Amino acid sequence: MATEGGGKEMNEIKTQFTTREGLYKLLPHSEYSRPNRVPFNSQGSNPVRVSFVNLNDQSGNGDRLCFNVGRELYFYIYKGVRKAADLSKPIDKRIYKGTQPTCHDFNHLTATAESVSLLVGFSAGQVQLIDPIKKETSKLFNEERLIDKSRVTCVKWVPGSENLFLVAHSSGNMYLYNVEHTCGTTAPHYQLLKQGESFAVHTCKSKSTRNPLLKWTVGEGSLNEFAFSPDGKFLACVSQDGFLRVFNFDSVELHGTMKSYFGGLLCVCWSPDGKYIVTGGEDDLVTVWSFVDCRVIARGHGHKSWVSVVAFDPYTTSVEESDPMEFSGSDEDFQDLLHFGRDRANSTQSRLSKRNSTDSRPVSVTYRFGSVGQDTQLCLWDLTEDILFPHQPLSRARTHTNVMNATSPPAGSGGTNPGSNGNSITMPGNSVPPPLPRSNSLPHSAVSNAGSKSSVLDGAIASGVSKFATLSLHDRKERHHDKDHKRNHSMGHISSKSSDKLNLVTKTKTDPAKTLGTSLCPRMEDVPLLEPLICKKIAHERLTVLIFLEDCIVTACQEGFICTWARPGKVWFLGSWI
Repeated sequence: MATEGGGKEMNEIKTQFTTREGLYKLLPHSEYSRPNRVPFNSQGSNPVRVSFVNLNDQSGNGDRLCFNVGRELYFYIYKGVRKAADLSKPIDKRIYKGTQPTCHDFNHLTATAESVSLLVGFSAGQVQLIDPIKKETSKLFNEERLIDKSRVTCVKWVPGSENLFLVAHSSGNMYLYNVEHTCGTTAPHYQLLKQGESFAVHTCKSKSTRNPLLKWTVGEGSLNEFAFSPDGKFLACVSQDGFLRVFNFDSVELHGTMKSYFGGLLCVCWSPDGKYIVTGGEDDLVTVWSFVDCRVIARGHGHKSWVSVVAFDPYTTSVEESDPMEFSGSDEDFQDLLHFGRDRANSTQSRLSKRNSTDSRPVSVTYRFGSVGQDTQLCLWDLTEDILFPHQPLSRARTHTNVMNATSPPAGSGGTNPGSNGNSITMPGNSVPPPLPRSNSLPHSAVSNAGSKSSVLDGAIASGVSKFATLSLHDRKERHHDKDHKRNHSMGHISSKSSDKLNLVTKTKTDPAKTLGTSLCPRMEDVPLLEPLICKKIAHERLTVLIFLEDCIVTACQEGFICTWARPGKVWFLGSWI
């Protein structure tokens, strides 16, 4: 983990950082905010959110940016790393009274240079459909708040649909809407469609079709965020009760669950190939969950307060074909394998799927993801094969690991048909080995096999070059306790000695079948602990946005500043890239 110097240096806002790919640099002229550039007084306001859409216009500058600050909503041309932001000319600006925008989402399927559909959720429970290009407000859903009176926490278009969208509320309910239908003038009546452990789905009873089409009740407390799998077939939800729940969206079947180490889960994202889900929340941790095995495979500790956003970087996820047990060359040769570009991002999913083909050469894979939190820090993480396939002892240098010859989960080739018990997945013509056993992935590691299923791996042995693995041992010497922790209920430092105390907290809060120490919530010593590649303070106020684009990273803080970080070699200066 990157370390900082003294107290003064610790509080210094970073404007650049270096990873193995090179230097990431903040571009001050590409900062977006309210036109007056005055920091927003964020006391009591909803988090700043950012949405992007590309209109595919002929000018080559089709990126558009939407963000909310307090009662205001802005829509700009996003010029990225090439040109300075022009805040004097927003395409659209709206100021709301009596309510605040909380989240928004563009329909990428229908977006054109002349028209774009933008959904906006509000603190009072309504959802608005607007066109910022035509400056039109086409519809307002839940206008009389008869469907739900609580704050909208997340709104997203259903992938591949021009009309369907899903809305989550702090009440713990989700609703499926169709833009073509009305909401009715009376409170809806519901009929039970399906019920399972900690969830229920109802249909709307009415003589004519009306919104909402479906009502989901998920867990206890606020439903904080949801995310569709890359192929749109599965839905991952995180709630204030600390649970991740993954559903088959079409069949409304529960695929699997996971429990946070402590407190609520606030954010969730999928890997580009749909194999892994990462969550973050009030335990200050990032947790990596395997979709295929339905189990926690790693946790990451780097934040000093609640984790507000997690996101995968498809442009840095590395997939390399290799011959079994062969790697030679210098560090420079290895660095040459790492590169950026649209071709990589577009081919990541297909190349990852090669790992599942019996007649293809094995590949080595490294997933990159990031997180931002209320501690104002940005963390970047690498998820390597040492963590994904920990059934072969590691060395301190480059390590050869096995690659499981498994089927592709939701984003792979079609035909995924998981069972509702969350234990295995089968696909036509393929079979998935049972979950991987825990193993001594590092010398002296205190990994427990208790409660896990043993299996014999039939997968081919491959070369998994993982020089940059970020695995650390839980039983290493405890680091000094961070004194500048910002949340009383957060876990600034987690050690095996704190397990009993956390267990008591968990019992008093949820006591759901004593999840701590089970497969739902393994103890800290039972799974690998990741350390971040970098961990940098990049803002004065809590961070609320992290988006990975082809040539930059976009972050935003609660003061209302949207920042652009140029990737290595992507700074445009005097007519050339530097």
